[in-house]
Amino acid sequence: MEKKTLTDRLSQLHASAVHDVLCQIGCDDFVLPNTIKPIESSQKLAGKIFTIEGEITTSHTPHDTLIEWTSLLSSIPQDYVGVCQPNTTEVALMGELSAETLQKRGVIGYLVDGGCRDVSIIKELNFSVFCSFNTPKDVVGRWIPTKLGAPIIIGNCTIRKDDYLLADLDGAVVIPHERAEETITQAELVMNTENAVRKAIMAGMDPKEAYLKFGKF
Repeated sequence: MEKKTLTDRLSQLHASAVHDVLCQIGCDDFVLPNTIKPIESSQKLAGKIFTIEGEITTSHTPHDTLIEWTSLLSSIPQDYVGVCQPNTTEVALMGELSAETLQKRGVIGYLVDGGCRDVSIIKELNFSVFCSFNTPKDVVGRWIPTKLGAPIIIGNCTIRKDDYLLADLDGAVVIPHERAEETITQAELVMNTENAVRKAIMAGMDPKEAYLKFGKF
């Protein structure tokens, strides 16, 4: 049997379980702002991160900004999650054609501390996108990337390339890449214990007794 990758294992977990483990092992500032939500409630993002940062521009032509944007799309590696700090609430940092391009290239999904457009079409693509708001205003002539693959900050969280992201309807957490194996293994144990607690309670055990027996609730 082929060994599951960390991304495969992470995709089977919940953000809340991973959050609890990261707290237990002493990590700080790993939760992204609660304004960042999936465009479809059933969506989940799990995988290695490729970082993106950019800014509003008034000195670039529409052609220049599209050259920069399409280069950005080509830079996100296959089997990664794009995570973007756009430093603006003015424009959409994801849209229909960009989502189709990333999906075709094998990118897992995209999270942005900013806007998205063409939302109904992206939902139909089943490409996972987490964002802060929707707007029809695009990047053309307005925004350029300034850093690719360098550390970025979203909220209070510093995010590096090759860190891991898990985002679902509960929210988004970032796992430092050097703690990924440990965190994922511990979170699997947590979820297995929670399942045992659930079965015990459903079988009639008092919740306090279940907590005392399994040490988890």
